[in-house]
Amino acid sequence: MKSEKMWNQLAKNWDTPGVSLGENDLKIIERAKKYFNSSAVVLDYGCATGSIALEIAGMAKEVRGIDISSNMIEIATRKADERGIKNIAFTKATIFDESLGKESFDVILSLSILHLVEDPAQVMDRINQLLKPGGIFISATPCLGEKAVTSVLMNIPIFVLSKMGLIPPIHFFSASSLTASITCAGFQIVEQEDLLVRPLRECFIAAGKM
Repeated sequence: MKSEKMWNQLAKNWDTPGVSLGENDLKIIERAKKYFNSSAVVLDYGCATGSIALEIAGMAKEVRGIDISSNMIEIATRKADERGIKNIAFTKATIFDESLGKESFDVILSLSILHLVEDPAQVMDRINQLLKPGGIFISATPCLGEKAVTSVLMNIPIFVLSKMGLIPPIHFFSASSLTASITCAGFQIVEQEDLLVRPLRECFIAAGKM
């Protein structure tokens, strides 16, 4: 799969050992931590090299990170071993993997990935299935559909590369269309905030399973 190959190639430069998380990542953790507790089972969907999953492991009972890139998972697992974090596991898998049991998770993170999946509605439906009743879905998603004219001009090369299959599909969400998609999947918005406004708007949303 071309997208898997691309992420594998990016993995070695995804982060640098010893370098702090980015400012946006820290904002996400700060806003998300209120939804974790000592009994929470958390899934980090599209965990990459596990930077955020590793930071929240101490706030939850158990964290599982999944990603389609075997290289990302290898790096994440090594980082967990180096830190001696025992309540976390990283697995090469998609969100539709049968090893993920329905109503198994209290919180599911989906950070900077919804705009890259082939069918966001199908993914959100699956996330709803995997969450326990009353569970929380936390996402942070670039809204590439904002400021229509500027965004279209800026993202034409991205759109072409996506259509050629050289990078994952790109979905041009606006904040309103993103919110509508999440509520249509059976969630109620609990919290919403813009993390970045310039040059790119990224929406943080916490939503409860209805």
